[in-house]
Amino acid sequence: MKDFWNERYSGEDFFYGTEPNAFLASLSHLIHPGQSVLAVADGEGRNGVWLARQGLEVTAVDFSPVAAEKASKLAAQSGVQVHHEISDLFDWNWGENRFDAIVAIFIQFAAPAERRKLNELMRRALKPGGILILQGYRPKQLEYKTGGPSSLENLYTAETLREEFSAMEILHLREHDEEICEGAGHCGMSALVDMVARKG
Repeated sequence: MKDFWNERYSGEDFFYGTEPNAFLASLSHLIHPGQSVLAVADGEGRNGVWLARQGLEVTAVDFSPVAAEKASKLAAQSGVQVHHEISDLFDWNWGENRFDAIVAIFIQFAAPAERRKLNELMRRALKPGGILILQGYRPKQLEYKTGGPSSLENLYTAETLREEFSAMEILHLREHDEEICEGAGHCGMSALVDMVARKG
């Protein structure tokens, strides 16, 4: 799996572009300078760098060293600092009550059992009152074929997210189809689900 992602990120271009995810950028009012934020599986750094440009203290974790190197270069070009860690998410020390916000954008590499474990790691790592910002693909995405996993079980629905994050306060949960273009990796009509949840 690591070889797959290293190969995907090995080109000169940024596979998912350099601009932040649109849903994340629309939520700038929820984050504030000086807060600590974790960008989960941040790849080539487009979201982590944008968060740092908003004045946040950003930790980005990804298991691809190729991606982390490109992300570091993007941060330097943008004049910001991002703390990059290269690790498998299930081996990484998430800590507890550590982050004001966690950003999980298109992290749909995990089957349901692993995903529930990952969800719990994210919840525990948030400080009380901290927010989780998540966007992913719904099953209909398999028809659009404009990005995302090919495995149905890795995709989200609003119902599964509501169930899996029942220990948190759901502030926003929406299913929608929308045209997006994030580099070559995500481009075209897409079946999306967005969520913002707060840890009690």
